Amino acid sequence: QVQLVESGGGLVQAGGSLRLSCAASGRTFSRYAMGWFRQAPGKEREFVAAITLSGRNTYYADSVKGRFTISRDNAKNTVYLQMNSLKPEDTAVYYCAATRGGSIWSSEEYDYWGQGTQVTVSS
Repeated sequence: QVQLVESGGGLVQAGGSLRLSCAASGRTFSRYAMGWFRQAPGKEREFVAAITLSGRNTYYADSVKGRFTISRDNAKNTVYLQMNSLKPEDTAVYYCAATRGGSIWSSEEYDYWGQGTQVTVSS
């Protein structure tokens, strides 16, 4: 089992930056692809970014491509989401998640989830 704890959320002005972290428990972190999702009030949870086991391949939603960067440090059991040029529409609760396989684009394929961290971008 993997436990995930996100941190780094907060309030930032439009155009600013935040770096989210997701710390994973256990010794099997490197066996999981990792993803970030977000959910805004009244909206469905949506895919933001994902990274493969080794970190070699990354994937992004079109809405964040070029602004967000996902990375991981398997030695520290941590995955990061660097968010630059933030917009008010990026406001949401951000979740990290772990998957052993399947489509990294679909939240249904993820086995473990963190509790979420709030990101609020003011205009």
